[in-house]
Amino acid sequence: MTESELQALADKLEIQEQLARYARGVDTQDWELWKSVFTADAVVDYSRSGIPSGSRDEVADILAAAFATIPWATHHVTNVEIDLDGDRAAVRAMFFNPMQLPGVEGSSSTGGYYRHDFVRTPDGWKSEHLVEEPVWFLNRPGG
Repeated sequence: MTESELQALADKLEIQEQLARYARGVDTQDWELWKSVFTADAVVDYSRSGIPSGSRDEVADILAAAFATIPWATHHVTNVEIDLDGDRAAVRAMFFNPMQLPGVEGSSSTGGYYRHDFVRTPDGWKSEHLVEEPVWFLNRPGG
């Protein structure tokens, strides 16, 4: 295996670990961990789920308030595809998110895709742009 092939493998593993940190940050409501996955000037777009697109810090504040009312949630990030291009990477991953929402009897769940634009920084690979693309939602609040 060549040095560049080894580097590509290491890069992909690091990006996959960032996706795991992302999920753990949300599920444990550790917003500093969640923010550590992103560049300081990252744009996070959950607009298709009803959360305004904004900066990393703006969205972290919105999520912190929203998740304070959610008894539990587990994010599963799977089927990760990483297209490396030098110090940039286009990442597509599926998500499955069962959760307990306030005012909803039984559990709810949603799934879809995360699309990240990752960039290599002095602190490692970070997402500079995330778009969430939900595909389905079961037991949505309000029907």
